[in-house]
Amino acid sequence: MNSTTSKSKEFEQLYSGTLTDYVTAIAWSSEGKTLAATSAAGEVVLWDDGELTTLQTGNSKSVDCVAFSPDGKFLAVGGQDGLLKIWRENELIATLENAPAWVDKLAWSHTNNQLAFSLGRYVQVWDADTSEIVITLNFENSSVLGIDWRIDGQYLAISGYQGVKIWPTQNWDEEPYFLSMPTVSVAMAWSPDGKYLASGNMDRSVTVLEWDNPDPWVMRGFPGKIRQLAWSQATTKQGAPLLASSSVEGVVVWEKSEDESLGWESRILTNHVDVINAIAFAPKTFLLASAAADGWLCLWNKAQEVSQIITGVSAGFSTLAWHPQGQLLAAGGEQGELLIWSKVLRGKGFGRS
Repeated sequence: MNSTTSKSKEFEQLYSGTLTDYVTAIAWSSEGKTLAATSAAGEVVLWDDGELTTLQTGNSKSVDCVAFSPDGKFLAVGGQDGLLKIWRENELIATLENAPAWVDKLAWSHTNNQLAFSLGRYVQVWDADTSEIVITLNFENSSVLGIDWRIDGQYLAISGYQGVKIWPTQNWDEEPYFLSMPTVSVAMAWSPDGKYLASGNMDRSVTVLEWDNPDPWVMRGFPGKIRQLAWSQATTKQGAPLLASSSVEGVVVWEKSEDESLGWESRILTNHVDVINAIAFAPKTFLLASAAADGWLCLWNKAQEVSQIITGVSAGFSTLAWHPQGQLLAAGGEQGELLIWSKVLRGKGFGRS
């Protein structure tokens, strides 16, 4: 099977490897040297300049989430066995046991080495520098479905049934701000500039809160629940980022209107023929990637039209992640494939520098 189909190839395959099961999550380190990947079989591996290192072999219990600390020193994974594991430079330095609760969501603060992770209806914050739990937060309404820190580290947002709760990190005991909604927040994310918080919802709606404006926008009309959200780092002439949301096999891109009364205007991107499993904007651009169960990874130029369709998995794509500088794109497959593509520069591959 051709690994790439396109009119003008933007990315070409740099690496191809395989885990033993569905690739559940992938994450680049902050400096972009290392890619971590996890599988439904329980594997944790690191890719570094073409070499794959196994930190953990499969134990038949899925590892569901993975993330590097902002300084790149620590790697955290969580999964079905209720264990939160932390590595520092390939050495396992901490294991927090939380069974029977699964650890399926985690996120590092952008400003320090504090890690928030889900335990059913609770979120705990663990400090990697002191190896201590800082706080336990009770979401109350349901199991936690999303965790995200604001870019300045001042707020931690947690989502689930009936909306999003936002805690001030300087005073954990303060009552959280509650973005209430009559549905389930399935996907949630702060914009990279920290001005907006978006929630993709079970009732086929998207809610966008401007932090300085207490009256949120609600956008409707999707074919199904909102599975993923992605913000662009780049901003439009209005000074706002683009927001992409995926539902079933379609992507809707939202752009803030000049006219405040219109709020956010939408355009629909259609090309996939099966459920989209991941979407992400390339850093500092409007280039959008979408990976789906149809086995296609689509690149959307300026978040408008398909500029390249990448294939190379035997079933579907499960996840994707951009390199922090945008010159590499990694993706995982439903059959365990781990693939990396490099940006084509003047007809040559990016290489391994």
